[in-house]
Amino acid sequence: MKHLLYCVLVLVGLGACTPDVRVDVRWEEESPFAGEYAGIVVPVNIAPLNFIPTDSLVFESVLVLSGSGRRLVVRDKQGAFIPELKAWKALLSSLRGKEIEVEHCVKTEQGWASYRPFTIAVANEPIDPYLVYRLIPPGYEKWHEMGIYQRNLENFEEQAVIANRQTDYNCINCHSFCDRDPDRMMLHMRAKHAGTLLIEQGGITKLDTKTDRTLSSLVYPYWHPGGQFIAYSVNDTKQLFHVNHSNRIEVIDYASDVVVYDVRRNELLTTPALFSKENMETFPAFSADGTKLYFCSASNQNMPEDYEKVRYHLCCIDFDAETHSFGQQVDTLFHAEINRKSVSFPRVSPDGHFLLMTLSDYGNFSIWHQEADLWMIDLRTGKTEAVDEWNSSSVESYHSWSSNGRWVVFSSRRGDGLYTRPYIAYMDHDGKAYKPFVLPQKEGGFYQRFMYSYNIPELVKGPVEVDNRRLVKQALDGEIIKVKELE
Repeated sequence: MKHLLYCVLVLVGLGACTPDVRVDVRWEEESPFAGEYAGIVVPVNIAPLNFIPTDSLVFESVLVLSGSGRRLVVRDKQGAFIPELKAWKALLSSLRGKEIEVEHCVKTEQGWASYRPFTIAVANEPIDPYLVYRLIPPGYEKWHEMGIYQRNLENFEEQAVIANRQTDYNCINCHSFCDRDPDRMMLHMRAKHAGTLLIEQGGITKLDTKTDRTLSSLVYPYWHPGGQFIAYSVNDTKQLFHVNHSNRIEVIDYASDVVVYDVRRNELLTTPALFSKENMETFPAFSADGTKLYFCSASNQNMPEDYEKVRYHLCCIDFDAETHSFGQQVDTLFHAEINRKSVSFPRVSPDGHFLLMTLSDYGNFSIWHQEADLWMIDLRTGKTEAVDEWNSSSVESYHSWSSNGRWVVFSSRRGDGLYTRPYIAYMDHDGKAYKPFVLPQKEGGFYQRFMYSYNIPELVKGPVEVDNRRLVKQALDGEIIKVKELE
């Protein structure tokens, strides 16, 4: 600390730095940037990071990013150090599979001084170039403007796929893609203009998915990799509000089932193991090869009095796409009562080796549970453990895999406990997870000013190119096709 104290005494506020930063004094202290950024792994195609110090910087500072003979000096702009796009891309390209050295330099009367350098790794594998999410105020029962948006992860471009200001301010939710294909997606419309919009290769179909035998219209979706089927839950949900509780809100199922929609035949499939009165089944997800259907299942409880007793197991059942049939046996991969945890959002990696899920103390609507964390199952060995590198003291909830299986994007409220932000994290071929970083933005202080949460972040292989005007017209005035009754 004596070096740091000495430099505080001699630092003076000077004019803007020139690009030529030559370090004369080296300190052993850790930079205020190191805690957040040291040791992260970034995709070779990611937009420039936002380097934001954990402590305020009183004196003039720059960041020097270097490696493979390149050197990039980054200055403070609006409270963040954000590299210029073209120079950042050139640096990443030259350091693919290597490391960026980051040196935090401060100007003193004796010249430039630097904290102990740290490194950021640049992965060989790129991330899927687009992220699709819903932007919504972090409210409870009331909401106003929301929409489905897409962001180019290779720069800062964002545009609306559809916004509810175009559809009489109704609710738009549960967007989902077939194997991360931007040309095959679906989303729900609730309240006004209700229906499910199915988008395939430029065609847009509006569906009425409520049948006499199902509890509700179709809810939480997951596409079969072959594209012909979409698994859904149907749910009877209610909200509870806490007067004094760390979890502000509960969304609980009074009843739920799982069905599979056949896109080609416009009909629903199910089996007693997925459609029972004794249990609640929800959050379906197909395996990478489409031969298994994972889902969450809990025994019925006396609701709402016993909502804290509800814990969901992770189960799976065989599925045969050729015969449109299910297996006879249900396997339980994670026993909720034994582990005293409840499962939501199971998602299998593209190679079929890993299953990522959210665990909370009870219930299945984990996005408001402060204790909710990400856990991983190695499907080859059955080993189950928390992903400590990705978890925090706040909420970690929804997540999606990149098409190469090396990247995960997940929602977290670690910033302020209220707003969900998307975090990007790397996992290597052996299942080792690395420290995440928040989605970079074009301007410093963005997340302090932006009053919307990022909901359901989904990685996709390219931009959603369906024409917005056609999509809105179909949402408002399109013919509604009724899904066939469940037999």
